[in-house]
Amino acid sequence: MNSAALAVAFGETDEELKPWQTDRTRAPVATKIVVAGGFGVGKTTLVNAVSEIPPLQTEALMTRAGEDVDDLSATPDKTTTTVAMDYGRITLADDLVLYLFGTPGQERFWFMWDDLVRGAIGAVVLADTRRLADCFPALDYFESSGLPYVVAVNHFDGSEPFEPEDVREALSVPPEIPVMIMDARRRIPVLETLLALVGHALSISSE
Repeated sequence: MNSAALAVAFGETDEELKPWQTDRTRAPVATKIVVAGGFGVGKTTLVNAVSEIPPLQTEALMTRAGEDVDDLSATPDKTTTTVAMDYGRITLADDLVLYLFGTPGQERFWFMWDDLVRGAIGAVVLADTRRLADCFPALDYFESSGLPYVVAVNHFDGSEPFEPEDVREALSVPPEIPVMIMDARRRIPVLETLLALVGHALSISSE
């Protein structure tokens, strides 16, 4: 599905009832996806960009107590942070609904990841090219767990653009893993990333 088709499918018709909402014989397949990555990389923004329901957020104000552990050098305007999870929902087709769970990025919250990942078909690992090392823990986690994932570079304003293959090489991502360049604030690129993940997970399950 190309960007034009996505714009039609998820543009002005978002608020219309889906067939499965009126015909319970066509219940959709509920699919869980995890959005992970480093602190301040755009996980909450991504969920907000596509969720068709008001997203559930567990944002807390950042205080001076966190100055020594939360690096704001790349995101100086950030005033809140996720302390449990983000949650949203997006309908990709009449019979396919994605439930999005965003993980907290700081190391002190990593103990929650096992619970958040349970039952997921795959994960989106968000990366910021200004601090690529921040996504290594998420990459290591999904590599070791065997959960399918894609890498999505969230291109921030003012950051240097890179090609997907440059990012793949820098992160040592295997050739079969999709690497996307996107903007987490924009609905269509986020949808394209989610579709890439679903396709990747399906290709693995059919092997």
